[in-house]
Amino acid sequence: MNKSIKSAQGGFTLIELIVVIVILGILAATALPRFTNLSGDARVASLNAARGALSATAAMTHGRFLVTPAATQSVEGVTVQMNMNSGYPAIVDTAGTDAKDALLQAAGLSQDYTALTAGAATATRPLVAAGSIAIIPNNIKDTATSVKCFLTYTPATTANTVPTIALGTDAKAENCQ
Repeated sequence: MNKSIKSAQGGFTLIELIVVIVILGILAATALPRFTNLSGDARVASLNAARGALSATAAMTHGRFLVTPAATQSVEGVTVQMNMNSGYPAIVDTAGTDAKDALLQAAGLSQDYTALTAGAATATRPLVAAGSIAIIPNNIKDTATSVKCFLTYTPATTANTVPTIALGTDAKAENCQ
């Protein structure tokens, strides 16, 4: 008995390989734009985290102020100027000296963010209202992106009010890339 056994070929044909490569190419072309736009989302998330840090620092210093009212409160070894009317952190002290950097340092933001005082908008600087500060990530400072991607802190100045801490009106992922 002579049986011939045909050997089966293992592998894919050239057509099958080309079809798989084309399908992978189409998937990559549709997925790639979704991953390239993540920098704007990350920057907005970072600004939201900074907003939370400022809010927590303001609440903590306010709590300390309620226990022991004083013109300054110590947070993490940093002296924060307080508004004696509201009991929340101020951005200038009673002598008019700039106190915004101490607030950023107390919130743990001084290494990654810069605070800008009131001023007109330019091509690389957002409009900052009088009595407020704008907080901008250092990696976009002095760029056109900083005009739309920032955080504002407006201190409370009267009793029974809280500071306003908000993202800039245009701080959206598509504007923060």
